[in-house]
Amino acid sequence: MSDAIAYELVGDIAVLAAQNPPVNALGEPVRTGLMEGIERAEMDGAKAVMIYGEGATYFAGADIREFGKPPKGPALPDVCDRIEASPLIVVSSMHGTALGGGLEVALSSHYRIAVPKARVGLPEVLIGIMPGAGGTQRLPRLIGSEKSIDVITTGRQVGAKEALELGILDRVEDGDPREIGLAYTKELLEKGAERRAVSEMPSPPGIDFDAAYEAVLQKGRGQLSPAVALRGVQAAAELPFKEGMKRERELFMELMNTDQRQGLIHAFFSERAVSKLPELKGVEPRPVSQIGVIGGGTMGAGIATSALLAGLSVTMLEMSPEAAEAARGRIEGNLGGALKRGKISQAQFEEITQKALTLTTDYEGLKDVDLVIEAVFEEMDVKKDVFRKLDSVCKPGAVLATNTSYLNVDEIAAVTKRPEDVIGLHYFSPAHVMKLLEIVVADKTAIDVVATGFALGKRMGKISVRAGVCDGFIGNRILATYRTAADHMILDGASPYQIDKALEAFGFAMGPFAVADLAGLDIGWAVRKRKRAEGLDPNARDSSYADKLCEAGHFGQKTGKGYYDYSAGAKARVPNPEVMPLIEAERKEQGITPKDFTDEEIVRRYMAAMVNESAKVVGEGIARRPLDVDMTLLFGYGFPRYYGGPLKWADIQGLDGLLADIKRYAEEDPHFWQPAPLLEELVAEGRTFDDLNKAAG
Repeated sequence: MSDAIAYELVGDIAVLAAQNPPVNALGEPVRTGLMEGIERAEMDGAKAVMIYGEGATYFAGADIREFGKPPKGPALPDVCDRIEASPLIVVSSMHGTALGGGLEVALSSHYRIAVPKARVGLPEVLIGIMPGAGGTQRLPRLIGSEKSIDVITTGRQVGAKEALELGILDRVEDGDPREIGLAYTKELLEKGAERRAVSEMPSPPGIDFDAAYEAVLQKGRGQLSPAVALRGVQAAAELPFKEGMKRERELFMELMNTDQRQGLIHAFFSERAVSKLPELKGVEPRPVSQIGVIGGGTMGAGIATSALLAGLSVTMLEMSPEAAEAARGRIEGNLGGALKRGKISQAQFEEITQKALTLTTDYEGLKDVDLVIEAVFEEMDVKKDVFRKLDSVCKPGAVLATNTSYLNVDEIAAVTKRPEDVIGLHYFSPAHVMKLLEIVVADKTAIDVVATGFALGKRMGKISVRAGVCDGFIGNRILATYRTAADHMILDGASPYQIDKALEAFGFAMGPFAVADLAGLDIGWAVRKRKRAEGLDPNARDSSYADKLCEAGHFGQKTGKGYYDYSAGAKARVPNPEVMPLIEAERKEQGITPKDFTDEEIVRRYMAAMVNESAKVVGEGIARRPLDVDMTLLFGYGFPRYYGGPLKWADIQGLDGLLADIKRYAEEDPHFWQPAPLLEELVAEGRTFDDLNKAAG
């Protein structure tokens, strides 16, 4: 028998124990072992089989090491069919997670028991595919179509208590999975229980599958896998089991051949690779248990909340007792949301707010913290003043971090006597919700300070990306460029509303002008004024219509008007009738004859600008790898996950075609559309951005 499955006969029960650490993934040795174990149990005259996992979990899912490789037999659908077809009673005893193929194995068992902390699910849609070993055929027969659609199309993990209520599990019992599994199997035998094959159960009642399909497609903003998986559930309701399995396989293969699967697989692996930097191997981070946060506005309160939820003690510095109390209110409001969602208990809420959070109005209150993050006004002189004060009061070895979104971290570090302790930790608002953390490494930042930033990000549950120093780092630098491309299209004839509509159809949750309204138009106004004060290139196109909106007091959602009118509520956005006259006047003033843009042209220009600037960011070393850019845009800027990120999207579209378009656009505006040298190099050599990811390890 395969070493991945241990076989033991306990009385008349054959025990199959998975031994494939760390997560008992369903690789070829495990699949072979399950087949052989069932056959051996039948030959040994056993009356039942009990399957469980040794170590931390039952079968947690597929073996990701097999992704992209030619499949090896036996295939998982055949394994599941063989388990279910056994004349013996087969019981699965679960702990840890039973996800994807793991749950499909459990569903092919005749009975299922789990410990209270176990979780089950079919998360295949999250990587662009769907259950392919009977999940869409067995689960609906067990729990019905509607409940199955919820579990399968969301890919969510279901706790044992809910799984019992749904009917996925037969029993939940605390204890060792081997012991409770054996006891339950013995009990079934003593009661004279019979085999109970899910495939032999009646098909579930049907629903309006076409309406459900459209709803799932709309909810996923164009992601195909949840909607296609729903068609698998439909097959369970409308076809006999064997034909349903055939249909499931057809749908599975259909998804395997989509660009979206490529994008989602790329996102899956990149998310795990992004914070693994070769230079940090073996580097010990500095110990951090107490942090300081300077500035208790929305951003500072969000950072403090995230730190408190991660089990850290926080000292919040504000300039007055009133401001400090207002900051406390924001933090407690954020924590109250976590309490409401069940992230923390009432006792934890009280412990955090009463003991872990300290308010101060004096820099001396920060003298003992291990790390301090400033979140004050985005102005260089203000930041420098803060760091001079921190330099004088913070203990030796304390990490001094700036949350700046754009400013030069080297320049900030230079005002201290310890530039090696200074780093950028750029959180995204709201910081206790958004997962992205840009870790900005300055010229003199010590390597253990970099390691400390990544360790803090991991503790806070962030996707941490290393960035170099430049205006806007990775994300905001690229944002400024593709947003400028949108502004140019407006001058040339598009409307903000057509651009938003086209990009939302592409898959963004919100278009750039709706996003600007949400963030506040005053932020972009401040950046434009700063850049003009620094001196614009005489060849750069500029416009003032957005400034006029701000001058009129229209800053977006917070003032009720921006590009849209929000008088009927934030979600009921209606075009602001004052905007187009300002744009038309600007075009007239600049002597521009407007032209029509198709939605496809809008998306292509917007994405070409994003890709071109991304290639410059990678080429200059601001981002080390293309995947760093992809993860930044996915987790900080709402880029559709199913494309994998802008550079994965570019690989799928074809770099040669994109470069040709950029060169064509450059004939109109050679200043803005300067092709990235890295993009030209890759096209000339017939390579892709993904080749660079692989070369970086």
